Amino acid sequence: MAVRRTTRINKLVDAWNPVLRKAFLESVYNMRDNAQLDLIIRYLSENDIENALRAVGIDPLQWIPWDKSVTATFEAGGIATAQVIPEIIHDGGFRTVFTFNVRNPAAERWLADRSGRMISDIVSDQLTMIRNFLRVGMERGNNPRTVALDLVGRINPATGRRENGVIGLTDSQAQWVRNYEDELRSESPLDALQRQLRDKRFDSIVKRAAESGEAIADSDIDAMVTSYTNRALRYRAENIARTEAMAALHEGQQQALAQALDAGIDPAAVGGIWRTAQDDRVRDSHEAMDGQRQPYGQPFISGDGNFLRYPGDPLAPAEETINCRCWLEPDIDFLAGVV
Repeated sequence: MAVRRTTRINKLVDAWNPVLRKAFLESVYNMRDNAQLDLIIRYLSENDIENALRAVGIDPLQWIPWDKSVTATFEAGGIATAQVIPEIIHDGGFRTVFTFNVRNPAAERWLADRSGRMISDIVSDQLTMIRNFLRVGMERGNNPRTVALDLVGRINPATGRRENGVIGLTDSQAQWVRNYEDELRSESPLDALQRQLRDKRFDSIVKRAAESGEAIADSDIDAMVTSYTNRALRYRAENIARTEAMAALHEGQQQALAQALDAGIDPAAVGGIWRTAQDDRVRDSHEAMDGQRQPYGQPFISGDGNFLRYPGDPLAPAEETINCRCWLEPDIDFLAGVV
């Protein structure tokens, strides 16, 4: 019977997810720290949204921590896969132990393209979010300084860094924050209790206000919105980190297999098996894929008929990849070609 060795990408996702999450937040803090608060306030006072946006100083270079972590995650996927690839046996009995080369041209192209597009998308979304956030704040007649601080955050004396701002959130997530505050200030504050990212420690305050018909104190609303904003940022950091860990690790895995084939591994010995988390949170379309095996280079077919090269495939429809927890088990016949 053929012997097979496997590497569990799902365990690597769990290991690298916090690394990418930390790198994402570090890049967000870079954006906040570089914002020129006085200029933002000045231009908002003049109702000059575009120059206030420029004063925020969004720069792709602020995302260097993120870029480096994606590269490291990609390399980890390749190295882990290389460890289960058998020695290559050449004519005359010579053997070569396979090593993943992150400097391979194909690997470097993927890294440059993936990281570049991701950072470009993040920066573009941040510019849209910030412009809309500033515009809405001024249209509501809010104090320019308050709008600016709600955007970039307030300095934490203990860390010296800005916290609690909406920078780092997507445009839609910044809208969640505005809607949450509006609900707390409305005549029906109980609607705010439907939000999953709320801090439940404040629920009693909301319930008392609803029962008494009295408005929630501004100080309490500020505390609730601050907590909600922080939770929204952690939520985004977690989602984007897991999505990118899945993509980078699996792509590293695929690149390692491609390099092994180039080095002489028998293509017939290489395949992959789709594995799910095997719980009630697995998508129906992915549950139908559990255990599906495909030869290397052939896509997997989901229960909805979509093609995926691997879990988290950035080329697949979003409904097949967002919050996916599946993983690809490389299936290599370790004795193929051994006499």
